[in-house]
This record gives sequence, structure tokens and C-alpha cells, in this order.
Amino acid sequence: QIDQILIHQQIELLEILVGFETNNKYELKNALGQRVYFAAENTDCLTRNCCGSLRPFTIRIIDNLGREVITLQRPLRCSSCCCPCCLQEV
Repeated sequence: QIDQILIHQQIELLEILVGFETNNKYELKNALGQRVYFAAENTDCLTRNCCGSLRPFTIRIIDNLGREVITLQRPLRCSSCCCPCCLQEV
């Protein structure tokens, strides 16, 4: 039973040195700091670097045995406050 999940993004050396956006990877840990899940983003290079934080993505969450637990998908959407029907959603 998990009462809390802490999400830690893994920092890529390439991003730090060059500023080139890579697929994000995350460790999901319980309150004791033990890794219970791993999450990995899947987007293409052009989308990541052109759309930045507004990019569409797919993130797969995997347990410690390598089984996919859930998939999160966010489509490309407009972020304008003038068009509230098109705000970001996962």
C-alpha cells in the first residue's frame, strides 16, 4: 500500500551541457524514498525542442518488474486564455 508518491525527474547531462531537450524520465518513490515506479516520456526530438513545455507527450509508468501500469497521453492543444475550450489536458 502506498500512501504518498514523490516524483523525481532524472537530470540528463546532455540537457545541462547543451540545453538540448531530451525525453524526460522520472522515478516515483514512496514516503521512505524507495522507487516503486519509473516513468518515461516518449516524444520526438523536433516536438520537444520546438513546443517546449506545451508539447504533446506520452508517458508510460512502469513498475519495478518492468510491467506497464498506466499510460498518460497529452495531445497538442492551444494554451491561449482566449480559447478556454482548448487548454491542456492529460
